[in-house]
Amino acid sequence: MDVEDLATFVEVADAGGVSAAARRLGLSKSIVSRRLFRLEAELGVQLLARTTRGAALTEAGVTFRDHAARVGAELDSARDAILPDGDLRGRMRVAMPLSFGPTHFAPVLAEMARRHPRLQIHTVYSDRFVDLIGEGFDCAIRVGYLRDSNLVARRIGSIYGKLVASPDYIAAHGAPEMPHDIAAHEALLQGTEAWQFMDGGAVVTVNPQGRFKADNGIALAVAAAAGLGLAWLPDCVVYDHVAAGALVPIMTGYPPPTAGAYVIRPPGRHPERKVRLLTELLIELFETDPRFAEIGR
Repeated sequence: MDVEDLATFVEVADAGGVSAAARRLGLSKSIVSRRLFRLEAELGVQLLARTTRGAALTEAGVTFRDHAARVGAELDSARDAILPDGDLRGRMRVAMPLSFGPTHFAPVLAEMARRHPRLQIHTVYSDRFVDLIGEGFDCAIRVGYLRDSNLVARRIGSIYGKLVASPDYIAAHGAPEMPHDIAAHEALLQGTEAWQFMDGGAVVTVNPQGRFKADNGIALAVAAAAGLGLAWLPDCVVYDHVAAGALVPIMTGYPPPTAGAYVIRPPGRHPERKVRLLTELLIELFETDPRFAEIGR
């Protein structure tokens, strides 16, 4: 029984169809279909019921999927055990935040690919919460406050934040001194979110209003630098703007609560070595990159 056929079947089962699995694997649909037919012929059972909308697991397919996934995981562990130290191969699918994943985390992935020429790295940059198991990701980087789930999380660093505005905006409109002053100002928003600030040990929540909205923190930082209003953003996003004097931290006596950055992976006994290595590199990034230090600390 071919190991690649087993892995392909698991991808098709999890993706819900041949087309989606082919995109994940970077293969043609004909190759994926050929592997499935070969596996079904060898087993003598139909694993997938093909429909116009994709593919659904048969009763035999549901049972066999879990066994095939366990075999794949055991083979990955065995391969890790016999490979030379630090040598990685295979494929790793990673979900990264769009807001600063390409600018802050992408160099880590590039370095990982440079060190391990036999490792395939497929990255998706998006601020949405991807379904790690359903979409076939090995891990994801998430920033902020974690939702309860059955996923395994490893904290890799702290995310500090600031309220910022441009010198021109402050000259024209002044700067808020306390959280309730924000109601008199134009806010740059990602949606209809509430902003939180620390007043000593207490959390103060305000509901800002504004006419400019974007679903990306870097876009909001650019708008703030253009003088359009106040922005409530992570320090790592506004670091270069603050260093250049294009943005100024304001209301610093009321900082946003410190958030975290995490590597999230599906549940299992042990993380794969490729995920462990990525986690270690990201922890090193948070410890050494000044963009992740609290501005003004």
